[in-house]
Amino acid sequence: MRDVILRDGVGVGPSYPLLLLAGPCVIESADHCHRLAAAIAPLAAELGLGYVFKASFDKANRSAVQSYRGPGLEAGLQILAAVGREHGVPVVTDVHEAWQCAPAAAAVDLLQIPAFLSRQTDLLLAAAATGRPVNLKKAQFAAPGDLAHGVGKLVAGGVSGILLTERGTTFGYHNLVVDMRGLVTMRELGWPVCFDGTHSVQLPAAAGGSSGGDRRFVPPLVRAATAVGIDALFLEVHDDPDRARCDGPNMVPLAELRALLEQVVRLREAVR
Repeated sequence: MRDVILRDGVGVGPSYPLLLLAGPCVIESADHCHRLAAAIAPLAAELGLGYVFKASFDKANRSAVQSYRGPGLEAGLQILAAVGREHGVPVVTDVHEAWQCAPAAAAVDLLQIPAFLSRQTDLLLAAAATGRPVNLKKAQFAAPGDLAHGVGKLVAGGVSGILLTERGTTFGYHNLVVDMRGLVTMRELGWPVCFDGTHSVQLPAAAGGSSGGDRRFVPPLVRAATAVGIDALFLEVHDDPDRARCDGPNMVPLAELRALLEQVVRLREAVR
């Protein structure tokens, strides 16, 4: 398996500690992003984890047209760049269209391909062409081995590195399930593997005009994925999830993050 380098010695793979990608679902304000980064970054460092701040400048795949999407490309990327600069951490954000890749790559360290868009050839090629590594999220409708096709597109586009993320699979209407065997299959593709513990408990469109979720199941799924073997952990975190503007039901409360990460560290050491 290959290492993927993000910034200043922060990377993911066999040569690096577990990487934590964490932050709010969407940018709610600059102050909110800075407060979360200021809380999570030192916690990750204390526990010996690598850390990448995560937030979206535009959630283009919200269920309803009236749902909050974020501040948009220009304002959002300015906020994300400032977070990375002021807190000294790498930043990841998702891109939805090919033309967004170049400006996003100028502001952040890792580009993320949303699960719904993991088959979009032009988007993958544009992301690869930026020179930034790419976090490719497995589609809810795809088998783990199907990520080989996305990997092939990114490699053909000259990508500098790939992270493969499991985020649950469609299981009937408005529900997802996680097949832990998929983490093994994805790892066999030769790139580091990440588990998205918060989107995996999402209930897509189950709340009418938005997605529901059940954050009770985040800790057990995260523990299971850690035991199977992962290189990175993706968690959406909020200081007040019940008032979050996107994905609140499945986000980890900031106050509960330390306890969860301490479990992850102990399990990872036991497995290794």
